[in-house]
Amino acid sequence: MIKAVLFDMDGVITDTEKLYNKYWVESAHDLSYDFFTSQDALDLRSLNMPDTIALFKERYGENFDIVAVKNLCREKMKEEQEKNGVALKYGVREILEFLKEKNVKSAVATATFYDTAKSRLISAGVFDLFDRVISAHMVEHGKPYPDVYIYAASELGLKPEECIAVEDSPNGVLSAYRAGCKTVMVPDLTEPDEELKKLLFGYAKDLTGLKEFFL
Repeated sequence: MIKAVLFDMDGVITDTEKLYNKYWVESAHDLSYDFFTSQDALDLRSLNMPDTIALFKERYGENFDIVAVKNLCREKMKEEQEKNGVALKYGVREILEFLKEKNVKSAVATATFYDTAKSRLISAGVFDLFDRVISAHMVEHGKPYPDVYIYAASELGLKPEECIAVEDSPNGVLSAYRAGCKTVMVPDLTEPDEELKKLLFGYAKDLTGLKEFFL
């Protein structure tokens, strides 16, 4: 029996993943790393910082300062939010209302820092609609390790296998799958490849498609 739904935030709840992709590339180029591409930005979605550093050290060498790029990207994202607010993905309010009617709990399990996540969700007008908001920075290992989903489930008094986890990226899917959640992918910028499909409990084109798992 599914007792909770655990949502990734960027690209699942908030329509911000495309902005991250834009500002990662823009920030890298601002710092003269013109070789950095949109695919590079896709590869680091939800990835914890130690693994991000290791990935790009291997890819581009010691002289590529991914931390500086990340910090500049965060500044650009903050400016974007202050200027334009935060847009929601299609179906967010509808699915949260549906879950409430079904007495199914909901939580956010994001790779983003808690204060940033809280600010983003408040700006989007949905912070108070979740039972919990959990950041991967509250646990020892971020995504793609399972820690954040194990912790999010425990904060709701549940086991991971009693929860659906909703993700849009490979690193997020790996995190939820390794935790033992029933992992559903709702794609944002990319579709699952054949290997990723093997890890999925389900797939939905948008958040309203989650309703079928409760019929």
